[in-house]
Formats: sequence, structure tokens, C-alpha cells
Amino acid sequence: MAQKYKAQQVADAIKETRGFITYTARYLGCDRTTVYRYIDKYEICKQAVEDARGGFLDMAELTLYNKIKDGDITATIFALKTLGKSRGYSERHELTGADGNTLAVKIEYENDYS
Repeated sequence: MAQKYKAQQVADAIKETRGFITYTARYLGCDRTTVYRYIDKYEICKQAVEDARGGFLDMAELTLYNKIKDGDITATIFALKTLGKSRGYSERHELTGADGNTLAVKIEYENDYS
């Protein structure tokens, strides 16, 4: 691969475009596959994506928090169903055996065909 950019340049572009790869490619004037190659090859680029996406998630969580604080029932239900699973707020429960292993179920039928 002929290196057109320094890894730091790509990392800076990723930060500037908040981790959106299409925008990063447009910002650099290259194809998305080029950006993905840099992310795969250089830790600094991979870390820039993780940091940008972490910031994005922080912002989304803050928005959710503010909605809940304002009394938005839909946001509250969403938070309970996703973040409150360990407290029993779930529509679906998954069962496992001891230490998270497979749960063995034995079904016995009573033969009452007399």
C-alpha cells in the first residue's frame, strides 16, 4: 500500500469528523476503504475511532438521562429495559445452568393411555 497519509493525519481526521468514516474519507479526499485500512493497520487510528464513538455514546446517554429527568416515560422504559435488566426490568429472561453453562431440561410424560 502506497502511503499517502501519515497515520496521525488520518487519526486527526477521524477525530475532526467524530468517527464517521464516510466523512473522514471525504475530509481526506480518499475512499472509505483507505480509511478502514489505516484503522486496521495503525493503533492510533483505531483508538481515534474508539474515542470518537465513545464520545458519541456518552452524548446519547446524556440525552437519555435528560429525557428521563424531564419525565419522559418512553425514555424511562427504554432505560429500564436495557440498563435495568439486572434488576428484573426485562420482557424476556434468559435461563442458564450453573455458572452460565447450558441448562439441561428433562421432560417426562406420564403414559396414561389405558
